[in-house]
Amino acid sequence: MQVNGVITYSLWRNNLVAEHDDQKKFINLLRLAYSAELAAAYAYRGHWHSVSDADERAHIRQIENEEWHHRQLVGEMLDKLQTRPSRVRELRAAIVGRALGFLCHFTGWLAPMYGAGRLESRNIREYETAARYARAAGHEEFVDCLLTMAEVEWEHEKYFRSRVLLRSLGRRLSLWPQPPPRETIRKSFAECAQSASLDHECSLSAGGGVEVPLDVVVISQHAE
Repeated sequence: MQVNGVITYSLWRNNLVAEHDDQKKFINLLRLAYSAELAAAYAYRGHWHSVSDADERAHIRQIENEEWHHRQLVGEMLDKLQTRPSRVRELRAAIVGRALGFLCHFTGWLAPMYGAGRLESRNIREYETAARYARAAGHEEFVDCLLTMAEVEWEHEKYFRSRVLLRSLGRRLSLWPQPPPRETIRKSFAECAQSASLDHECSLSAGGGVEVPLDVVVISQHAE
């Protein structure tokens, strides 16, 4: 009986530690996402101002608005979790985003399209990762919203990929890996939901740092 009690306590303690760790990772990722969306929105504002085609201007402007909406949604999650974004990261994101938007006027048409598409591909995975952390930390109420944002980022990647492939030079470039079909976002999450924790197969790597190529800043896995 005593052995069983020790085992039960040990399992309970391990689960508690794992849930706390998932909660910490979830909050860190949300804080990074909040600031990254600020940089992305400012970058896209400069991007759509830099293109001459009316349809492209309208579409990229819509993407900017969707990034602002994502920032609002992530901010609401942070409020519910009773935490705040980093002031330093917010300032840096604003500076970097505006700088990238300004550079879009000088880097030509293809480079911002390529940079945006490559990073939107990464953003898909990172919102999927956030949804898994949310579930593991016991915040099921955030899961659908996070998966929806991943699906929106999927549409962004699809658009920028299609733009790059319009140009002969773009078709000769080595493109970033193409994401799986959109429907796999929720399908893979549902399959992983059968597991009680973030195991190796279900966890998604969010990368090792904030990348700042030509058009948009992405979420980084590692908090400061």
